Amino acid sequence: MVKGMRRGIWILVLTGWISFTSGQVTLEVCQEKAKRNYPIVKQYGIIEAIAENNLSNANKGWLPQLSITGRITHQSDVTELPIKLPTINIEGMSKDQYQGVVEITQTIWDGGIISSQKGITKANRELEKSKLDVDLYALRERVNQYYFGILLLEEQLKTNEILIDELKSNYDKVSAMVKNGVANEADLNAVRVEEIKAEQRKIEIMTTGKGYREMLSLLTGEDIMEGTVFEKPGTELPAGAMTNRRPELDLFDSQKMLFESQRGTINAGIMPRIGLFVQGGYGKPGLNMLKNEVSGYYIGGVRLSWNLSGLYTRGNSLETIELNSKALDSQRETFLFNSEIKSVQQINEIKKIRQLIGKDAEIIQLRNSIKRAAESKVENGTLSVTDLVREINSENMARQEMALHEIQLMMTIYNLKNLYNN
Repeated sequence: MVKGMRRGIWILVLTGWISFTSGQVTLEVCQEKAKRNYPIVKQYGIIEAIAENNLSNANKGWLPQLSITGRITHQSDVTELPIKLPTINIEGMSKDQYQGVVEITQTIWDGGIISSQKGITKANRELEKSKLDVDLYALRERVNQYYFGILLLEEQLKTNEILIDELKSNYDKVSAMVKNGVANEADLNAVRVEEIKAEQRKIEIMTTGKGYREMLSLLTGEDIMEGTVFEKPGTELPAGAMTNRRPELDLFDSQKMLFESQRGTINAGIMPRIGLFVQGGYGKPGLNMLKNEVSGYYIGGVRLSWNLSGLYTRGNSLETIELNSKALDSQRETFLFNSEIKSVQQINEIKKIRQLIGKDAEIIQLRNSIKRAAESKVENGTLSVTDLVREINSENMARQEMALHEIQLMMTIYNLKNLYNN
């Protein structure tokens, strides 16, 4: 399975490289390249390394633990025998005492503390990764903005070229009419003014498009040259109901896992701990308190410790986790609810735009017919050149409206798919 995933990634990378070098790009390739190029992606490796260190530290809790202690004391009084024998001198303990102890302990049962620590580490790792997934998914919107912006500018450039051609053709006609005395120089200048405006518009479109390509190049880490063909996304809706696969849902699940790990830690905190220990000491006095001299000693055995103070706060701590879990459930429901509302809005928007495009085609056909009739009237001297220019601009505006609606349709459909990560 891992080999298959790696093969798929290499195929995607190779396909993306071919798309860029062949002068053609797709939205999906741009998004994937932007995701790999975004600096925040480096944090995945950092999160993994931190988690591995914490897991390693937790596992070392099962290793033998070594401690060294030492002390030197002077005390005001010492233990003495309550009897005195006339023929025997019993030496009392020294008021100056010192001791050095080396202790080795081995945990046998820790009540589940180490296991719960590892669970929290793993849950935190998945939680941090899920947060990064959400941030990277939001990057798609920025890529979409520039990609669809370029598509719209390209369509506007096409309609603007049609306008320039129309104006040039009519400029030639009016110029001939001026020579024949049918029109005057002012009419010719009126057409020329519109030509210049169209050329200005072309400069604006090309400059804006260049800026969009540069921004998209920065996001993807690839040079997107002028003349690169941007493939238009499809305008077909997915068949059947879409399953929500947004990374935010994984983030909610990761937070749930963290809550479960926290419950385990609280329960483990009130369990007893059992371990073996060995002490080796050297001091004055040793284990024999009546022997007032430096001596070595050792002690070994089994140690049981049970701190019950956690029972005081256990109930409140578990209740707090439960309340946080319910709040998280509410956030999840709210997210799904809002997604559903946006889905209905976008589906209705798609239906509206499709109807508008149908009307756009009809309007363009009628505007073209009106323009042709205006051209004939100008040639016959029954219509002013100014009126003709107005009809030419009206047809051009109708073409721009249709181009805008077509790009809006693509973008809205893609936003709907993006809403569910389909």
